[in-house]
Order: sequence, then structure tokens, then C-alpha cells
Amino acid sequence: MGKTPRKVTPAAPVKPQARIRAMVLCIPPELPREALTAHQLDRNFGVQGTLSPRFWAGTALHRWQHRQMISLRKGRPASCAGGPVRLLDLDGMLQAAAMGAGIRHQLFSRVVHGTRNAVPWHVYEARHLADPDTYPWDKAVADFNNQTRVNAIRMHNAATYGAGQIALAEVEMYQAGYMAYQHYSALTAVAGDALITTDGATLAPASDAMADRVTYLEQANRLFAALDPDQRLLAVAL
Repeated sequence: MGKTPRKVTPAAPVKPQARIRAMVLCIPPELPREALTAHQLDRNFGVQGTLSPRFWAGTALHRWQHRQMISLRKGRPASCAGGPVRLLDLDGMLQAAAMGAGIRHQLFSRVVHGTRNAVPWHVYEARHLADPDTYPWDKAVADFNNQTRVNAIRMHNAATYGAGQIALAEVEMYQAGYMAYQHYSALTAVAGDALITTDGATLAPASDAMADRVTYLEQANRLFAALDPDQRLLAVAL
């Protein structure tokens, strides 16, 4: 008599948590400038990180307005960790990020020419998290790296230093096309990976999947469009 086949229950899908490296804080009006230091981020916002010179100060910034800026640095454009929206050059940041993204996408297209679209890393990571015993971490890494397109990018990165490298974490965004990658890069330059509103609510992507990143950027962009010119922003690196 044959054995009764064992019923196998498929593992529940798991979404890997989004990697948050850059966060933007909308500063409540009652919080004094003296409280906007790296040492007080955790106490005031529940964030452990350091101030990041992510934003551009406006080109028409007067000397007396410098004290309204946070960690203002010299340069053209002058970078800073934040300040009132009306004194930040957010439009300039968007345009510059889009231009840089266009150049990177042209490079990406040459590097991966003739290769098939790659399955992004978060797919392999999710499969591992859903069943780590059957699909261990090393197997997930090997399966991702063994893709022809991924190897083409890795080979380019091995022979290239600094800004000329292509971020493997963005392969899904690159594959969405030239314009999509430009828009993604421009909006991310301003909104970062997550955002805390003035009332303490946190906006962040549900995972590193492009669809979840886009959902976050849609929400953040709507919020930025409605910001009061006097609203202060602060960029934090985690």
C-alpha cells in the first residue's frame, strides 16, 4: 500500500524591509534651531543618524539669511542639511539629478547591451526570508549574481572607480527605461528614502521593490508640493 503524500504548505510571501539610508524631516515650527543637531535627533524625532548636506541653498541667499540655514557649506551650489523651503533650491536639485540620471542610464545601456533583464535582488531576498532553510542566503546571493546582466554590471564596476559605477540595487529602476529612471532619481534626490512629517507621521516605502518606492515618492512629492514656503526641512543620513 502506497504512502499518503505529505501535504506541503507553501511559504507565505515575505517582503524584505526597505533600506533607508537618507531621511528628510519636516521640522515642527515650535522646535528651536538649537534643537536641530545630530545629538538631539533621537530625542526629538526618534531617529539615529547624522545631519547630511543633501539640499542646495538658493542661489540668491543673502548673508543675513545664512543663520536660517542648517550646516551651510561653501560652494556653488552651496550645500546644507536644511532650512526653510523658500531658501532651498529644490527645483535645481531636481533638474541636476535628472540630468545626472540620464547620463548614468546611457552608460547602463552600453554596459548591459545584449543581455536580458535581470531579476532584482529583492525577489531573491524575499524568497530566502520566506523559507531560509530550503533557500539559504548564500544560494540567493549566488542566483542573483549569476545573471548575465548582473555580471555585466559587476564587471563594469570592478574596472571602474567612484561615480562611474552602476548601483546594482537600482537595476530594476534602470530597466524601467530612460525617463522613468530620470524621474525616480530626481524625486529621490529631494525626498530621500523616507520622510517624517511635522505631525510625526513617517512615510517610507514598504520594500525595496520599485512599485513600493514609486508609491512612497508619489506620497512624498504630493507633500512637498503642498509645503508652506516657511516650512523647514532637515536631511539626515542613517
